[in-house]
Amino acid sequence: MTTTTDSTYSIGDFAKAVGLTAPTLRYYEAQGLIEPHRSTNGRRYYQENDVNWVKFLLHLKGTGMSISELKQYVLWRAEGDETIPQRLALLQKVKADFLVQFNEVQHHLQILNDKINWYEEKEAGVTDDPEDFATYLKRFGHHE
Repeated sequence: MTTTTDSTYSIGDFAKAVGLTAPTLRYYEAQGLIEPHRSTNGRRYYQENDVNWVKFLLHLKGTGMSISELKQYVLWRAEGDETIPQRLALLQKVKADFLVQFNEVQHHLQILNDKINWYEEKEAGVTDDPEDFATYLKRFGHHE
């Protein structure tokens, strides 16, 4: 079934819409993260709200949320509003873990930018400082 006016998607079209492969979608289904609709002949199809749901899951996954945490989140969501405190606590934990990783990535980017700037200055003749790697590392809190 291809995309139609009532916004239904075959698994192939849905995979393209969310940027995943059909095998990945089947894996997500097997893990209980998504639940496709079934036509009378048993073929999977998806709707626009499924696109939004998978994109939300991918945002969570992009923060470092594990498949097991995603599964727990989906289970709690299915149980209704009484699980909001558990979902909130899980999302807060994921956010805290993500911020640690984010700070590390920012630090790596700072070092990369500094090194690029040094090479650009060297290439442009702006600096003639020798590259003293030990001093350079000490500036960023590394001691080698």
